[in-house]
Amino acid sequence: MAQASLTGSAKLAAVTSLLDKLTEDLTSGTLLPHQRDSALEELKIYGRDPRNADPIFTKEASHDTKNSSSSTSRNALRVLCNALLLEQETRQIFVDQGYEAKVCDKLRSDSCDDEFLVSRILFLTTYGTNTNLIELIEKHQLADAINKNLERHAKLRSTTNPVPNPMEDMALVETLKLLFNITHYCKDKISSFTVAIPLIVTVLCKSSFLTTKPLDPPTGSAINALFNLDIGAKEIQVSLFPPNEPNTFANYLIDLLARSTTAHDNEDLDACITPLVGVIRSIHEHAPKDVQNSMRARLLPTEADRAEVLGRTDSLPSWLLNNSTNPLAPQLREVISNLFFDMSDKDASIFVENVGYGFASGFLFNKNMPVPSNASEAFSNAQIGSDRPINPITGQFLDAEREPEAPQMTDAEKEREAERLFVLFERLRANGVISAENPVRTAVQEGRFEELPDNYEDSE
Repeated sequence: MAQASLTGSAKLAAVTSLLDKLTEDLTSGTLLPHQRDSALEELKIYGRDPRNADPIFTKEASHDTKNSSSSTSRNALRVLCNALLLEQETRQIFVDQGYEAKVCDKLRSDSCDDEFLVSRILFLTTYGTNTNLIELIEKHQLADAINKNLERHAKLRSTTNPVPNPMEDMALVETLKLLFNITHYCKDKISSFTVAIPLIVTVLCKSSFLTTKPLDPPTGSAINALFNLDIGAKEIQVSLFPPNEPNTFANYLIDLLARSTTAHDNEDLDACITPLVGVIRSIHEHAPKDVQNSMRARLLPTEADRAEVLGRTDSLPSWLLNNSTNPLAPQLREVISNLFFDMSDKDASIFVENVGYGFASGFLFNKNMPVPSNASEAFSNAQIGSDRPINPITGQFLDAEREPEAPQMTDAEKEREAERLFVLFERLRANGVISAENPVRTAVQEGRFEELPDNYEDSE
């Protein structure tokens, strides 16, 4: 094993000696398997810190392990993983030598160790290289290998009592991360992974991952992977909405969202929760009508929410409403507003009824949609089965509104406020900010404004 105390020139000499020994062994085959594995293990430890380990990160250090034993091959892949992670230049070297095509063969084994190592290597080569993902899919069956591995994970988690295996979970995470990057950078081949959607759904619904936060990997990785895939594909609709339990996956996603709302700070919302809300939106878009109605009942403001100004309760709809205007999470803000608009049948009037004009106005303005007529008068919301009039701005039931607790203004205070508003309005007109007639001036001209005498005293 490597001596952790070796640094500087001593470490560099040890790394060089190990690489020379392994290079000679490629042609002479003089090392026994355990000696070869020991040398690679030592090299892996040295490679965790790139200082004074330069020979590891060169073209000459790359060797084909296709004909090596399984243990030797994996030890070499571990060294390679460290190199690709720590030094970006080594990724292009790896691609230039055509090794990414060769490691695709190892991805088709049933070993979770190979799946973990190869998926991580391929994932790293999607950054800062000219890797040809289309060629890997068409000529080297990369999509088939990923789909096969996901099928294995789905079957494993569908058994009655699956035996916990941390390595399986780690391999699953790397596969899902690789899938996300491929579908992000190679959108032309997204359809190659449609078959993976029901498999990912099975993994999510059948697993109980022990994580600190609800959207930690593997759960968050699986949601991210679904975010890029074609959930509307006809051939998978029965899998997403099985006739006997069509609400299962939709309910799973909404429950996951409810658990996630308190787990993340503002700076994490865009990265962590945006994909989840995006998947919920896609599921709603393609769901049968009964499933849509069930989702709307859980996500749109309810009668209980309307006892207050919308967004004031601790419910999931209130959390969504408040984050639909969150300036610190612009991506989440956009996807939530789109979800609410979709759940309003993409009708601006129903949208205002559902969320109140206060929350709807920014979205309608950005989409260049005219203000619906119901934004200026109270209405009865048939969407929630109530005939109680609703404030169109706040979304609150009118009969639940409370009068402000501030004391009534005296007549003198009202006059001073009117004078202040008059002056403010005239300044705005003079600066060209507004062009409308001053309402106070109009009131005076029409005889609707009475000026109090100087000796007027407020009544007690």
